[in-house]
This record gives sequence, C-alpha cells and structure tokens, in this order.
Amino acid sequence: MLSAVVALVVPPRCAACGAPGRRAGDIVCSGCRRALPWLAGPCCPRCALPLPHTRGRCPARDAAFDSAWAAVSYDGAARDAMHALKFAGVRPLARVMAAQIAANAPPRLLTQGGRGGLALVAVPPHPRRRRARGFDPAELIAAALARRTGLPLHRALRRGRAPSNQLGATRDARRDAANLHFCARGEAPRLVVLVDDVHTTGATLDACAHALREAGAERIGAITWARTLDERTR
Repeated sequence: MLSAVVALVVPPRCAACGAPGRRAGDIVCSGCRRALPWLAGPCCPRCALPLPHTRGRCPARDAAFDSAWAAVSYDGAARDAMHALKFAGVRPLARVMAAQIAANAPPRLLTQGGRGGLALVAVPPHPRRRRARGFDPAELIAAALARRTGLPLHRALRRGRAPSNQLGATRDARRDAANLHFCARGEAPRLVVLVDDVHTTGATLDACAHALREAGAERIGAITWARTLDERTR
C-alpha cells in the first residue's frame, strides 16, 4: 500500500533511461524494452557476431571455447541498462538480463546434449573492481540464470593478480595474455557454460576457457547478455 502511494507521488524511474513513468514492479520502462537491440538475425555460433563476418573470418576460430551467444548488441538501451547495473548498482537488472537469456538462448547452449554434468561458471571479476563495486555483475547474472534453469552454478575459476583490469583497456591490452590470469579451483565440470555480462573481444572468455580445459572441461559454451559488434573498445 505504501509503495503504491509513493508511486503516485513519485513515479518510478526506468533503470536504463532514468525517465519517470515505468510501471511499479518493472525495472525498465516499456520504451527501453522495445528499444533493446536484440540479436535476432543469424549469428555465428562460434563468436556470436551477426553473419556474415565483416572481415570474412570468425574472430573466435582459435578460441578455447566451442560456441558463444548473446541476447543483445551492446548499444543504445542495452548499453544504458548495463551501465546502470555495473556503475549505478541497480542489481535487479541482473534478474531481467538472466530472464532474457533463459528465454532466448538456443537449447544447444543450455542443454549440450542433456543436463548431466552441465554447469554454469561466472567469469571472475578483477579483484579491485569487485572491491570497488561490492558485487560482481557477471556473478549476479549467472546466479539468476541458475535459478531460472535449474543448472548448478560452480565457482570453478579464480582470477589471479594481473597488472590491470579490462575496463577501459585498449583492444590490444584486452588481448594481452599478461593481463588475463585465470586458474581453476580444482577439477572443472565436464560441460561448462561460461557466463559474463558483455562479450567484447572474447579474450577474457578465451582465457577462462583455457583454464577450464586444463582442469578437465571437455565442452565449453559462452553466454553473455550483450555483445559488442565492432572492434572499438567500449
């Protein structure tokens, strides 16, 4: 009752665009939902980029993960929503993103021939970023996805000390192995779905997949809510 009265006086604001007028209980307004840049067309099952590849070759052709998929392109309303989650701490957005992933992801990624042994693994954050935020967006999305799908969430990876994190880094720096230190926490699940918030160059997903393969993973898919569609660092 109190929340309804407050909503009449101060209309709830959209977590993505900040505009008032969203319905109580919704995180984002109907306009932002309609404006989300869904990746609905044919996309490469290896790198998650729309087909055909702009340079004729899949950038994930040598990656340690077997497949990748994303729900939206990292642009417009999607970028606004991700910034609200990562930098404004609007944590309920992770549940919305996980719901959209669960509703739209191809069955091949979330089943991989049956659920036996299949586990979700969130990409670990850089320790400094985790301390600064107090939470990890990828882990929130992965936990919400685990609740929706019934798949177990394994904390199978640890991020080691690296000279820098990936946020704001150049494309070359993102791909530099010296900036990507991951190791497995013991034996890895046989079938893995890596979960991250944004797929940019794929270097982080590749480094995580290498660590999981060294620990015994046999098949690794990668799921993110958003995918950058060009080579510029976002």
